[in-house]
Amino acid sequence: MKNAIRIALITIAIAIPAFFGIKRLNTNTAAQPAAAPVINPATAAYNDHAIDTAVSLLRSGYLVLRTGIGADSYILSQMNLTDKTYSHCGIVMIEDGQAYVYHCIGGEDNPDERLRRDPARFFFSPRHNLGLAVVSYELDTASVSELRKVVTAYYQQRPRFDMQFDLATDDKLYCAEFVYKAMNKTMKDTGYITPTIIYGHKYVGVDNLFINPHAHIIWKTKFK
Repeated sequence: MKNAIRIALITIAIAIPAFFGIKRLNTNTAAQPAAAPVINPATAAYNDHAIDTAVSLLRSGYLVLRTGIGADSYILSQMNLTDKTYSHCGIVMIEDGQAYVYHCIGGEDNPDERLRRDPARFFFSPRHNLGLAVVSYELDTASVSELRKVVTAYYQQRPRFDMQFDLATDDKLYCAEFVYKAMNKTMKDTGYITPTIIYGHKYVGVDNLFINPHAHIIWKTKFK
């Protein structure tokens, strides 16, 4: 049993970079003509309203989650031990009246694989996602201010995406690791968010970030 779990975790770590490599390789092949997408007005209106609702709820220090489409997102969601709904996450900061999401992501949508800062509406786009959630943390004004400093410092460093999912390194981070380390550093508490430990192997799944005493999902939806 012990060896089986270790093999499963190693398989996940190997499969993700391999998948990204395959996708990059495919982008060098001749482009194939694509049929124009058929957009259902009712579906588009529903999704737009869902995103508007999510954005209206955002505050600095909130966590946002999304369920991605594709094999890479599926693999990441399987790292969650309790709730496999969400595959990606980021930290919200309100800047000049606009909500932005800081997040670590790899793959062909982020070729340089460095920590990103995207408008919340862009982060929530239904183009490659099945759903989203908004999570609040019990942070007072001082904690939010400190978190802003921590997130800004990470963004200035622009760490690359961590294909090895190694919590011991800070020069490379994966999405849940970024949130985990930023929150714990802000609260000066290594146990504020706790990781998953399976037979000595420690990692952070997206579900570790919202299934804990400090977090509350305040809104969620599935796209149509």
